[in-house]
Amino acid sequence: MSTRLDGNALAGPMSEIFGRDMTAVIGRCRNCGDASELARTMVYPDAPGIVVRCPGCREVLFTLVHARGRTLIGFGTIAGLQG
Repeated sequence: MSTRLDGNALAGPMSEIFGRDMTAVIGRCRNCGDASELARTMVYPDAPGIVVRCPGCREVLFTLVHARGRTLIGFGTIAGLQG
């Protein structure tokens, strides 16, 4: 069974990309329209990358994968970020 964490687990990986704490940033789900702080998302760090799911409908908002010294973001149902 995968470990489920809250969105505060994104603080380190997201700050590596954006250069600041992103847990208070609002993300909107294209699937259900939920607009929540990233700290409220469901984070599964045990996949080949980090899977971030919507707290409203549980669809995949985005994924983070570290490969060959780079961090790749795969966009799922995330419609935007508002900080």
